[in-house]
Amino acid sequence: MKTDLLSGNIIKSLLVFAIPMFLSHIFQQLYNTADMVIVGHFLGETSLATIGACAVIFDLLIGFAIGIGRGFGIVAARNYGARDQELLKRTVAAAVVAGFLLTLFISVTASVFMMPLLKLINIPANIIDAAYSYISILIIFSIVFFTYNLCAGLLHAIGNSTMPLLFLIISSLLNIVFDILFITSFNMGVRGAAVATVAAQGISTVLCLIYIYKKCPILIPHRKHFRYDAALYQEIVAQGLSMGLMMSIVYLGSVVLQRAINELGYLVIAGHIAARKINSFCMMPINTIAMAISMIVSQNKGANQLGRIRKVIRYGNLISVIWGTFITAVLMVSSAVLIRLLSGSNERIIIENGARYLMINSPFYIILGMLFNFRLALQGIGKKTVPVISSVIELISKILFAFLLVPVLGYFGVIICEPIIWCIMFLYLLYSFYTNPHIRGKTVTG
Repeated sequence: MKTDLLSGNIIKSLLVFAIPMFLSHIFQQLYNTADMVIVGHFLGETSLATIGACAVIFDLLIGFAIGIGRGFGIVAARNYGARDQELLKRTVAAAVVAGFLLTLFISVTASVFMMPLLKLINIPANIIDAAYSYISILIIFSIVFFTYNLCAGLLHAIGNSTMPLLFLIISSLLNIVFDILFITSFNMGVRGAAVATVAAQGISTVLCLIYIYKKCPILIPHRKHFRYDAALYQEIVAQGLSMGLMMSIVYLGSVVLQRAINELGYLVIAGHIAARKINSFCMMPINTIAMAISMIVSQNKGANQLGRIRKVIRYGNLISVIWGTFITAVLMVSSAVLIRLLSGSNERIIIENGARYLMINSPFYIILGMLFNFRLALQGIGKKTVPVISSVIELISKILFAFLLVPVLGYFGVIICEPIIWCIMFLYLLYSFYTNPHIRGKTVTG
């Protein structure tokens, strides 16, 4: 089940570890995509726009919780690489305490301010109540999403990317069944899609917890490991918040941009969310490689194998170039068909805008993949500030586009926003990575 990330052929280790993570991301995406497809086909374009209009808010808040879990996993991987089992158990204990407190704070705060936020981003009046009904359920149960991602992050930290995949396959299939049941049989509307998502994710969480308890004693802390250690809590909270802020700031920029999109009408919203879903699937391989790199880099940082870290980055960038070239060719000829299939609509505005978004964005996936690699490698070696700064650059840029260019250029301003931002962030992260003393240190063979 576990992959040796500290020795052997680097590209083999990277791919063997990353492939189950990639498949896990596919099934994770199937949650919201299944909601969207089933809602679009059974409830119509208005309900589809409802989910699309508030999706970025869900991404923002849940992304923060997920980022915290992944950040905790990076610290655990570093201690695992250093072969310090006692410190690893103390890290898990600290992650459980800090993570649940942070996620509880997020859930309560988001629940209080959700309706004002929906109004702030100009969700159309005819769908705002349904949007609130959908997203409020997801936010209330965000602890379920955090717990699964913490468990998955800890398993990834010790080189096990297979079991989280197995649990997600089971729960993703159940999610489809629950969607159809709650939407068509129980007539719960978009609210039923949210209930189905929470129930299915809850099943994967329980399965993950049972597996760790029975098969991974190295990750099970005892009472003594829960004693407060100021230095450890500072490190794990700083790493978790860094990853969480990095992800949430990115999504916050998307919320600002979504506000501008919502003013363009519900047909544009529906086309955009369909394109974003396809975009998410297309980016999954490069995103997965970057997440795998963060764990490999963290383990090797703990083992002080700096040369192996540099090699991992080179191979990761090569994979990003190959995938980016391939998927660009695919989208150039199939974007319109994919938008029509995913949205369940023949509306010209939906199909044309969605296809144009994909065809203009896809050539920049190569840049995006290398951007991900550098950003998460920096997280892996414990550099917390630079990745957050890169996210702030993205946020500021999206604000400028939303208020200055989208009103002038319309949806075309939305389309060109991200490729320009990706290029700016890539240059910043490239410089930050190769000038970092941890990367420029003496090469260690491996």
